Amino acid sequence: MIEAVMFWNEPNNLSHWDFHIDPEWEKYAAMVKAAADAVAAEDSCLTRVLGGISPIDPNFVINMQGKGVLDRLDVVAVHGFPLDWNHWTIHEWPGKLAEIQEVTPLPVWVSEVGVSTFGAEEVQEFGLRRTAELLIGRARRIHWYSLYDLPRAWPATTRHREAEGSSYYRHFYMGLLREDGTPKRALSHFAEYSPALGICQWFHFEDHRLDDAVRWLRTLGVRHLRTGLSWADSLRPHAERWFDRQMKALEEFDVTVTFCFTPESCGIQPHHTSPPKDTGAFAEFCARMVRRYAH
Repeated sequence: MIEAVMFWNEPNNLSHWDFHIDPEWEKYAAMVKAAADAVAAEDSCLTRVLGGISPIDPNFVINMQGKGVLDRLDVVAVHGFPLDWNHWTIHEWPGKLAEIQEVTPLPVWVSEVGVSTFGAEEVQEFGLRRTAELLIGRARRIHWYSLYDLPRAWPATTRHREAEGSSYYRHFYMGLLREDGTPKRALSHFAEYSPALGICQWFHFEDHRLDDAVRWLRTLGVRHLRTGLSWADSLRPHAERWFDRQMKALEEFDVTVTFCFTPESCGIQPHHTSPPKDTGAFAEFCARMVRRYAH
């Protein structure tokens, strides 16, 4: 069942929101307020979550509060990858949560946290254990990113791609399972921390891994799952057929659904990171997905 909806993914990260077009996040704020109101009109019981922020930046949260966004939401979410991309150590996690808790009374979820096996599987093994020690009991929802490695044939959702060097290639090694579905070292420990630890797993359009993913989630004792429904994908042929299949397969879990990615035809610029020309179009998409899948 859907327990929460999240509005966008990493809106303060240029790989997911073009703040060159929207430098003060005015358009993002207007879009989220419209979408939050539209979702509440469909189902007032759904938890509404600010798109998980990366980097963890209290000033962004203060900005959203000043624009009235948080007045319409129930949760603020953060993402952290200190062993791969962030400029702080894994041991600073409690302090990073406290930075956000100090500027908002809303609960703070960790909607993505993970460690790549880019250098060694032992690093992920350590990272899983230390993350669990530091976050369980401090955040109501914790979603480990991710179940599967990103297939090398698929591009990572980031703006500069190979120009980022090892930072780009780390995207492909975040899974507890390799691309071929075989387990890594850390997978054998994950069930020790579930259901307190959930999983964040993005499914691509007509993703061949969906059914196997569900079997693994059951095996690992996962209760809380975060995934996404792409606004851009909703304009593809047979989109509803795929969305129906995905949401049906995941209905046994408590799902946080992330709504994101601008269709090229709807953006100020023809790119999935672009603010939309019409904030109401995103709100309508969110409302339509809630109508279809939250009841």
